[in-house]
Amino acid sequence: MENFDITLLQNIAYIFAAILFITGIKMLGKEATAQKGNVISAVGMFIAIVVTAINIVNPFVVLGGILLGAFIGSVIAVKVKMTSIPEMVALFNGFGGLATFFIAWSEMSNTNDNLFQYLLVILTIYIGGVTFSGSLIAFGKLSERLKIGKGHLLTNLFISIFYISLVSILAMLVLPMIGSLPLNFETIFYVYLALVMLGGVGFVLPIGGGDMPVVISLLNSLSGIAAAFAGLILVNNVLIVAGSLVGASGLILTIIMAKAMNRTIGNILFVGSGLGAVSSTMFSFLKSGDHVILHDSIYGGTINLVNTEFKKFNIDFSYIDINDIDMLKSTINKNTRIIYFETPTNPLLQIVDISLISSVAKENDIISIIDNTFASPINQNPINFGIDLVIHSATKYLGGHSDILAGSVSGSKEHIEKIKKSGINYGANLSDYTVWLLERSIKTLSVRVNAQNQNALDLAKFLDESSLIKKVYYPGLENHLSH
Repeated sequence: MENFDITLLQNIAYIFAAILFITGIKMLGKEATAQKGNVISAVGMFIAIVVTAINIVNPFVVLGGILLGAFIGSVIAVKVKMTSIPEMVALFNGFGGLATFFIAWSEMSNTNDNLFQYLLVILTIYIGGVTFSGSLIAFGKLSERLKIGKGHLLTNLFISIFYISLVSILAMLVLPMIGSLPLNFETIFYVYLALVMLGGVGFVLPIGGGDMPVVISLLNSLSGIAAAFAGLILVNNVLIVAGSLVGASGLILTIIMAKAMNRTIGNILFVGSGLGAVSSTMFSFLKSGDHVILHDSIYGGTINLVNTEFKKFNIDFSYIDINDIDMLKSTINKNTRIIYFETPTNPLLQIVDISLISSVAKENDIISIIDNTFASPINQNPINFGIDLVIHSATKYLGGHSDILAGSVSGSKEHIEKIKKSGINYGANLSDYTVWLLERSIKTLSVRVNAQNQNALDLAKFLDESSLIKKVYYPGLENHLSH
């Protein structure tokens, strides 16, 4: 017994604890097993803590760390609002990633001819760096300090840098396998460090604020993986086990959260919600060989969707001046399924006779769809005029705070059930967090839109009276064609 290796017992206990912890976390995915999963995970974590405490050189250091952590946690619990907890978690993830980034960087000089050690350092630097900068962006989006969204010039620039960073890590991993490291490797290494940090920004920046809780869970998983890799670099079993537990649990929770929103990780990371309502609605009622009539003055994103995607599915379409009723009637074919228009239009604010379009559509058994974004429900309710489906870009007036990407569609139960199925298939679903933000915004919709109406009218009158302005397009002005 005197020669018994206590380290072996600890390692076996770590493996057993990890199995319990991961099993328990996985059980959280079902309501029937969630409570038992919590207990199993807690037991696994307790076992890991107990075996770690064996042979501690100075238990007072550990106790001091526990008390310090409890104090910091208590202060945060009192000072930080419950709604701000995800922001704090993002920061914690970020600094965890930064710690592993620096650990790996400091060990770079010790890799020498050890290929495995070199690969671990390069991977840990990448995961830790991306976790840090990505978590800062997640914090900025959740706290509404950062309002740069998808499609912005800076966003596109950082997305490009993210893809370059992916190429750079592949190059850094392969470099020692094809020969000795080049003489200017130190310069290459510093460029790699910069690309890693900037790449993390491009990884998170295009993702909407409503999806940030899922992204934070994923970043938490990455911070754990980075810690496990750092443990391998330092040959520290505790760090390996703790990092693996955090990495595995974070990944499981990410999948559970995405599944709860009827989405995949790919939808969240690589699909925006901008035209989700439009595309889901259109493709719910169209098939190959069908025909769609569209107003020739509609949102540019919708035009791009039609021009690029409809052709792939052999769906015909016609752009016309929808105010010309004779032209509208003559454009209708036997295979025409949808009449799609906006009013007021974006951006020239042309006005369309909704009742007239609706009556033509019903006479020909065609589905009528209107993009009501610019009017909002405060100024106009097209369903009252016989329109079948009403679409809103909730990113704009409904959201009102520049912190969500969302779309909505309203109509009969029969139509909405059909669209709902397509929306799930296309990933055009809102996260629960986005829904909460949207519900918050709608409470003030009437106040905001009425104030915007008055401000817009005052501004239009001011510009219309200016000799510097040639033409003002605003339907509230008496000189507008559709006033």
